[in-house]
Amino acid sequence: MGILDAFLQSFNSAFLLGALTVVLLIYFISTSKSSSQKNGKWPPGPRPLPLLGNLLQLDLKGPYKTLMELSRKYGSVFTIYLGPKKVVILAGYKTVKEALVNYDDVFGDRTQMQVAHEFAQGHGVLWSNGDSWKEMRRFALTNLRDFGMGKRACEDKIIEESQYLIEVFKKFKGEAFDTTQPINCAVSNIICSIVYGSRFEYDDPEFISLVTRTNRIVTLGGSPSIQMYEMFPSVLKWVADRRDFFKLVVANKKQNLAIFSRLKKTLNPQMCRGFVDAFLVRKQNLEESGVTNSHFHDDNLLITVMNLFAAGTETTSTTLRWALLLMAKYSKIQDEVQEELRRVIGDRQVQVADRKNLPFTDAVIHETQRLSSIIPTALPHKTTRDITFQGHFIEKGTTVFPLLTSVLHDPDEWERPHSFYPAHFLDKEKKFVKRDAFIPFSAGRRVCLGEGLARMELFLFFATLMQHFRFTPAPGVSEGELDLTPGVGFTLSPLPHKLCAVSHM
Repeated sequence: MGILDAFLQSFNSAFLLGALTVVLLIYFISTSKSSSQKNGKWPPGPRPLPLLGNLLQLDLKGPYKTLMELSRKYGSVFTIYLGPKKVVILAGYKTVKEALVNYDDVFGDRTQMQVAHEFAQGHGVLWSNGDSWKEMRRFALTNLRDFGMGKRACEDKIIEESQYLIEVFKKFKGEAFDTTQPINCAVSNIICSIVYGSRFEYDDPEFISLVTRTNRIVTLGGSPSIQMYEMFPSVLKWVADRRDFFKLVVANKKQNLAIFSRLKKTLNPQMCRGFVDAFLVRKQNLEESGVTNSHFHDDNLLITVMNLFAAGTETTSTTLRWALLLMAKYSKIQDEVQEELRRVIGDRQVQVADRKNLPFTDAVIHETQRLSSIIPTALPHKTTRDITFQGHFIEKGTTVFPLLTSVLHDPDEWERPHSFYPAHFLDKEKKFVKRDAFIPFSAGRRVCLGEGLARMELFLFFATLMQHFRFTPAPGVSEGELDLTPGVGFTLSPLPHKLCAVSHM
């Protein structure tokens, strides 16, 4: 038995040594090949380890922090390896703008994350490419506008929803509470009214579960274990976060299909209630015309609606939560916002047309978006052809991460990049000024299609809440103790906290 054990041990050692030799050989061949590209040099970056790449250098709880540090060492265009996968990082306003705007045809495709590929299969508007993406984005933009985005009808919906939100806040009678769920429900109801054609009550269990699951999906999507799965999908399918992620996705798919079924039963082609109705009518018309290869099919409807719901809820609600937290932390700035609202608006309902007369309030909203940098890294892009960009060769099909937080915190563009400073958006006469480096919604072909809706929601919800409440820390917590450290997730959201909303109207 001892001889057999010795043989097996010797065999295992030899096998491992041989496997390691093969891996190292492949690695050095691939790196020598990539370093001698005929069109120029790859962007610089830290030397990767075989298989692991630069994994050991990444802070998986906040990878954008590591990327910011690496950009200071390697420049605005550099290479990292996420496991065995090569990725080019773009940092700083000038570089990101040049790539996404000036070369939008080259940097405009989408690389699918592994989890996104598994649940979306190339459908929808966030993770698709080619004709399907063009068709779905065009249809989504047209119909979001048709059903109110950027119009008076949408403004009325937001104003109505803000009144429901005010009533929820009032129920706490000035006591500390977590603003997350009511704000999520209010913002979600806007996209629900546009997509489904109706809103939900805040205590509707179906609605609460849909909103809660969507937020959990976004959080899990940025978890360290999901990031590890993205690097090594073939060996890490067992991770708990991945299993939880797909359970939530499946439940949301099932719930949306049930909503679609109800809408189909009452569909009136002459009177579409929302995006889903319009999609069903287009699909029906194409089928009746004999078109069999249309992009208007059930999978595209389901994934597009889930994309719109997630994108139309998470970023706006998270920004509003940051705004209220910042008002509680910086009470003097909150004083200035409320003084401006009293002076310009008084007790009447604020409207979108008032924005031009509320420069400080508008500046505070923009500065909240800039400082919080909700999406630190844009969804991954992919090059459509070989390109020599800023002296660096990047081949076709390379995954590219535009580092949006490096733009919003670019010291060459912002006087106080890491401070809450609304004056970034005000001139010497205290009038609002636009800033070119303000791109929280990304830029170019893949700019957020709901930007107009989000801007309207942020302004109306924030200004209305400021009219009705003064926000303060929970009892026993000082302003200085309010923590602005973001939580771990696909988006950067505030850590769990409670605020007091004291009514003054």
